[in-house]
Amino acid sequence: MDGDVTGTTSSGAAELDRQVDRLVEVGHPALAGLTEDAFRERLAPLHAVVPDDPADPPDPADPADPPPDQAMGFLLVVTAALVPTVAAVETWRVRGKAGWTDMADELAGFRPVPEVAVGLPDATAYLLLDVRTGRDTLGVRPSEAQPGILAAGRTPLTIDEGVALVTQRPDVFTTHHAFQALGSRADNARVPSFWVSKGAPRLGWCWWNNPHSWLGAASAAGRRGPA
Repeated sequence: MDGDVTGTTSSGAAELDRQVDRLVEVGHPALAGLTEDAFRERLAPLHAVVPDDPADPPDPADPADPPPDQAMGFLLVVTAALVPTVAAVETWRVRGKAGWTDMADELAGFRPVPEVAVGLPDATAYLLLDVRTGRDTLGVRPSEAQPGILAAGRTPLTIDEGVALVTQRPDVFTTHHAFQALGSRADNARVPSFWVSKGAPRLGWCWWNNPHSWLGAASAAGRRGPA
């Protein structure tokens, strides 16, 4: 696995522009019911809070570095309040196959867990910092992975954030591994999960107490809303 997988430039502003361009490319303005100009204007305030230099990827040659599973130094998250989840999922492409989900009727029941909800920006778009796909939690039950994430001062991803990650980095499944978004839960034992199923990228679910060797618990260092 390559250590340098951030795909970012040394300029945070340039990286944010690249991510906005990516959303425009896959059709998010229309999905949000906005013109391209209006969509870009909606996201423009995030330039005031973008990191100047996105976090460097870990060095796989340095045993003191964490596992090389960093997906992005920062990630632009557009929430379902602006672009509906199912519509966003259907823009994904992996090896020519479109994204899909069989959770359309369940999505409204998923909410941020309390530990995450207190730190969520009150905005339809924000930045997620130092995003990792959870290589160190492969094969670990979500119920056991989440306390470790919180104890490390990090935060599990929500469904919105998982959708944003695959939208920006569809190669995450090939350069990293599948992942789960432990930061969103419903009144059941299901955990939102992102993987390739039937050859196509999928938003689905797995059980809270079931370990999977191919699913990591994705996490981030924090969030920044618009100024």
